[in-house]
Parts: sequence; structure tokens; C-alpha cells
Amino acid sequence: MADVTVREASEAELPAIVDLQNALLSTTTIEWTDTPHTVPERAEWLRRQRALRHPVLVAVAADDVVGWCSFGDFRDTIKWPGYRFTVEHTLHVRADARGRGIGTHLLRGLIGRAHSLGKHVMIAGVDADNAASIRLHERLGFTQAGRLREVGYKFGRWLDLVFLQLAL
Repeated sequence: MADVTVREASEAELPAIVDLQNALLSTTTIEWTDTPHTVPERAEWLRRQRALRHPVLVAVAADDVVGWCSFGDFRDTIKWPGYRFTVEHTLHVRADARGRGIGTHLLRGLIGRAHSLGKHVMIAGVDADNAASIRLHERLGFTQAGRLREVGYKFGRWLDLVFLQLAL
């Protein structure tokens, strides 16, 4: 992993983050949307994340963004403040960079940030067919907490969502 650095994302890296995320939209069920992300939309998101002290981490190899991750509130913590210690994360690794431990490195960094911010539980919502992501989470101590059947739809088929959780 010496060739990969994980650090806070900068605004200059937003085009790379958007490109990575959009490349996955058309070919995977990692995100259940067909609407491409834009740099202005992600710039506003990054400002909100920073205001909330929610980290946005990037994995950089040879000056290229090869992955990124972040977390946000699990549910509306203004309306339901009892959820304020629980976060749900997102993790994306560029297709040509998978299998090199980048997802593990990113997720460990994110877990550390969540712990340092006083969070208690981290949630992952993973497409049930994404066995590699489920294995990654389980290797890092996440346990399956439930499966919601046919709650998503993409590519002309119904999708199941697996929830995994990690007590911090």
C-alpha cells in the first residue's frame, strides 16, 4: 500500500471524484441512480460535508484519485436526534484499482475519523449482489444486520439491500 495515500479530499479533486462515481453509475449497482453527478453538485456537497465535520477521504496513487469515501448521518438527526451517533458511509474504488487494498485503506481511515468524532455505529448499505463489498466490510468487523428485499430498481431488475454495521 506504499504507493497509495489516503487523505482529505480537496476541491481540486472533485472532477476526479465525479468521473469515478459516474463511471460506476452506468455499469454497476453500487448506486441506485442513473442521474450523473456534476462537479457543481459535488462542490456543494463537499461544503456541506465540511460544515458538518463529515470527512471526505480520497485514495491517491501516482497523482490519480483511485478511490474515495465519506459518511453522513444515518437518518435525519435534527428530527430524530437519537440517531446522532450513527453514520452511514459510501465507498468507491475505481474499477482498475480494485484488489489492491485501497477500499480497506479508505474504510479504515473513515472508521478512525468516525471514532474520533464520537460516533458509535457505522452502517453500510450494500447491494446484495456485491459480494466483494460485503466481504470487505466483514473483514473489517462489520456484521450483517438485515436484508431488505426488492427495495431498489436498476437495469430492469429489482435489487436487495444488505445492511451491515460496525460498533465503533
